[in-house]
Amino acid sequence: MGDTYTLTFINNSQNNWDFCCYQEDPNISTQDVMSLAWFAFPVAPTTSVSFSWTINYQFVWSQTGKLGAGVRFSASQKWDTSLTGKNGVDFTRKPNQAFTFQNQMPFGDQGTLYINQDGTIPSDTAAVGINMGIEGAPPGAGTGTFVVPAQPNITASFSPHPTYWVTFGQYTPGQVLDIQQITQKAQVEFPVNVYDMYAILGPDNKWTVTSQQTLNRIFLESGRDAPHALLTDASLLK
Repeated sequence: MGDTYTLTFINNSQNNWDFCCYQEDPNISTQDVMSLAWFAFPVAPTTSVSFSWTINYQFVWSQTGKLGAGVRFSASQKWDTSLTGKNGVDFTRKPNQAFTFQNQMPFGDQGTLYINQDGTIPSDTAAVGINMGIEGAPPGAGTGTFVVPAQPNITASFSPHPTYWVTFGQYTPGQVLDIQQITQKAQVEFPVNVYDMYAILGPDNKWTVTSQQTLNRIFLESGRDAPHALLTDASLLK
């Protein structure tokens, strides 16, 4: 097991929102790759929600029909995998029409995950991809991070170097996102040896992203509730 990362959302806005965390990866070269709402959960004003994960990967698939923005991906299978171990798997459809993974094995280049789709796979019926598991997530969360439409005789490859982003609005876990249309977003970067970050949504519906260490310092120096103090005095982050 690797290090455990934790992200906490705090809603200091005036509205009930679904807070959403998703991943982007500019290094994935597979065509038609789509980001999913990796974690999405309703959060009322003055409340918070946290989730944690380790950087461990899974192969996933779902019988989605034609894949596009707004479609919900709910993983029907999750097979643990590794960038340096059994990093390849076959995806097939049995004679009874059931989709399944099979024959997991070392494949291709280490550092890349491969899903080999055979000739039984029809177009516009299913989607395949990878997931990063979430600890203690609500049902449906953590069912996938990146997916592509399943196609016959195509190998989908993923060399993940994810970046984490937060947004708010109306989202459900596993929803396919049109990330080009998301404007109210902020990147969450974890500095070296920092594993706890906060994404605080203010009354102006703007994000403040900060670390647990910074919040602890603000609390000790100001004697104030750090997440709320930031809303009135941004200089506390300096």
